[in-house]
Amino acid sequence: MLEQDHFSFPLQVQNLLLFLSSFLLFSLCSFVAPSRPLLPHPPPALPPIFPPDSAALLSFKSKADLNDRLLFSPNTSRDAFCKWQGVQCNAKQKVERLVLQGLDLGGIFAPNTLSRLDQLRVLSLQNNSLVGPIPDLSGLHNLKSLFLDNNHFTGSFPPSILTLHRLRTLDFSHNNLSGPIPTYLTKLDRFYYLRLGWNRFNGSIPPFNQSSLRTFDVSGNNFFGPIPVTPTLVRLGPTPFSQNPGLCGEIIRKECHPSAPFFAPAAPLVTAPPPAVQLGQSAQVHGVDGLIRPPYKKRHNRNAVIIGFSAGVCVLIASLVCFVVALRKQGDKKESSRTLMDSDGAAAAEAAAAMQMEQEKELEEKVKKVQGMQVGKSGSLMFCAGEAQLYTLDQLMRASAELLGRGSLGTTYKAVLDNRLIVTVKRLDATKMAADSTKEIFDSHMESVGGLRHPNLVPLRAYFHAREERLLIYDYEPNGSLFSLVHGSRSSRARPLHWTSCLKIAEDVAQGLSYIHQAWRLVHGNLKSSNVLLGPDFEACITDYCLSMLANPSSFHEDPDSAAYRAPETRNPNHQPNPKSDVYAYGVLLLELLTGKPPSEHPLLVPSDRVSWVKSVREDKGGEDNRMDMLVEVATTCSLTSPEQRPTMWQVLKMLHEIKEIVLLEDSALDLRATTS
Repeated sequence: MLEQDHFSFPLQVQNLLLFLSSFLLFSLCSFVAPSRPLLPHPPPALPPIFPPDSAALLSFKSKADLNDRLLFSPNTSRDAFCKWQGVQCNAKQKVERLVLQGLDLGGIFAPNTLSRLDQLRVLSLQNNSLVGPIPDLSGLHNLKSLFLDNNHFTGSFPPSILTLHRLRTLDFSHNNLSGPIPTYLTKLDRFYYLRLGWNRFNGSIPPFNQSSLRTFDVSGNNFFGPIPVTPTLVRLGPTPFSQNPGLCGEIIRKECHPSAPFFAPAAPLVTAPPPAVQLGQSAQVHGVDGLIRPPYKKRHNRNAVIIGFSAGVCVLIASLVCFVVALRKQGDKKESSRTLMDSDGAAAAEAAAAMQMEQEKELEEKVKKVQGMQVGKSGSLMFCAGEAQLYTLDQLMRASAELLGRGSLGTTYKAVLDNRLIVTVKRLDATKMAADSTKEIFDSHMESVGGLRHPNLVPLRAYFHAREERLLIYDYEPNGSLFSLVHGSRSSRARPLHWTSCLKIAEDVAQGLSYIHQAWRLVHGNLKSSNVLLGPDFEACITDYCLSMLANPSSFHEDPDSAAYRAPETRNPNHQPNPKSDVYAYGVLLLELLTGKPPSEHPLLVPSDRVSWVKSVREDKGGEDNRMDMLVEVATTCSLTSPEQRPTMWQVLKMLHEIKEIVLLEDSALDLRATTS
């Protein structure tokens, strides 16, 4: 009986539990059952994934198109961005051209937007109302044409342009850019079109000499000082330099007076007031008194502003303040809204400008390190501005050396380094240096001299100074010196050069000297035929320039030929060389070039007898009389005793160009007579 009760109890419990479970399940189903079958909830929508180029365009629009002019929309198919306004893609669906011109874009060209278009070849944002600085464009490494003209960009020239090695066309004209034009632009050898006019650039004009350059304009800025005389800038003529009252030089036919501001590497940049024409243009483009007009009209109402600004605590406080201000000016809601949004835009522009300035500084430092655009150390060598550090002092000391000659200031060697680079090393004689030529003075002066870059100057690449050791490293010129060309070797007698060669060499030397005098207010101080080398195309290049101020004046009077180059006023050791004494040496050099006679053999003759002497030495048979007479006249004028009666090197260049024009007219007349006879 007990066993029966024991086994029957679990069975009853089981039945009870089964009943309760069925009841509860039925009740639950009745309570939650819908009128239709229950479907699972759909997953939350994921944000659309845009192609990188599409995302870059949308990012640009969000900052630069506050007037909502661009028809860019994220609600399109994945590849539809290639059909957006002004966008052109290649076969791989990568943006290749972006032309957004005259659309009244009002905002900033934000960093890390269009710079992500790594296949972009052409970018044009001209004729808009973009403000702020130009961002880092180094990501556009395939860019060939860049048009940002006729906007309101501010700040300095963007250093990232140096990294765009394929760039051929650049237009920054009609903006508010300021500061100097960086000299590294002269290294971009593919330039075809460069327009920087009607900004507020200042400083000096870099020595542009790219043979490919066809369109060039720097007018309407605040440049000052002499325009470098390079073949390219001479070819372009005076028009590209108009409306820069501070400029001077041969190209614009305006002589540089001693009181004019010249470019000097250590001098602070001076910003001259904008010319009257620029102010008129500025008033027309930017608004009254040259102020930048508001680049865009705000269309947000007060509620939208408050909602947008309520994302954070600090922003919420700002929005509440704006709300109070709006209530106080409720009678004029439209004006209040415009004022509020203009203030917001100015703050945003200032914040973006500050952020961009920091990024530009970081980028500029990186570019300088990579490209060697500053004086830097490699071992103990000091590399001059713009030079890559290709070797160390130890490598230079281990190089195989060949003696090239001994001069007034030291000994010159040809050095072949381990990497097969060939350089010329000039070892200055410490006994011939001035007593007050300290390391600080030497380094400061050589840093300035190392910045000289001109087609007719042998560039100084690096220098070294330690205790009594002073080394100067120049490019090696394989075609020897003008002295060897004129006088030949010891075993052969050289004949005087043809007058056309004389004219070409005379012009090359005059261009180099004119650049030293006008652009840098320096002097050569030791011009002679052994200090004129012949470049790869046999162009004349001056070397050993601007060393006289570091030397003991008595060092230059040890040989008769060196002494003959000295102007009368500098033969006194207490008188330093000056530009007019360089002109005197140039006149002596020109006579040496015409006659083939060293200066110590030039007779003391009156000007009228000098022409006859040159002709007798050259043994001319006719045909060159008139042309030789003009060159002798230039040499005679340069070597006058009185420095006041000597021309400047700019005037000498003008004389030589007039000779070329006369010869060209004569040759044209001869050809015409030959064809008509």
